[in-house]
Amino acid sequence: MKAEEVYTRLESENFPMKAISILGKGYKSAEEFGFIDPLVQGRKQAFQMSYWLVPFGFFAGIGFSLVTDLHTFSWAGAIGNHAIGGLLGAFGGAMGSIFVGGGVGVATSSDSVPLRNRLDEGKYLIVVQGTDNQIVRANQIMRPLRPENIQGFIDP
Repeated sequence: MKAEEVYTRLESENFPMKAISILGKGYKSAEEFGFIDPLVQGRKQAFQMSYWLVPFGFFAGIGFSLVTDLHTFSWAGAIGNHAIGGLLGAFGGAMGSIFVGGGVGVATSSDSVPLRNRLDEGKYLIVVQGTDNQIVRANQIMRPLRPENIQGFIDP
């Protein structure tokens, strides 16, 4: 009810309605509005990192095996040990891309995570986009209605 009250007040003050969006159940979803899902972003970054980490790990594993001349698997022979070292290095590169690439994607997902959490709790968000003057004006209109929270963000 509070979200609709704020929306109605902005509408009655002749605020440009194309600059206002309500997010929540029955209105726009986070995806429709354009909030990035941090898990999808993390998967994408992990996949991109794997393009160079897996081959690098493979060659680093072979290099390590050649330098140390370890014969961990006697049944594999000299070439087999180097190949296994390369495969283990590639596996290490894949793990790095998953843990670092995926973790960085989730950690650097900006402010969309707390906003998504509020939507998941059943709350509603009013998003006002526009010039600095329009944002200040919208803030002055909304503040007397005492919404739970008012936050400002700069679009990158």
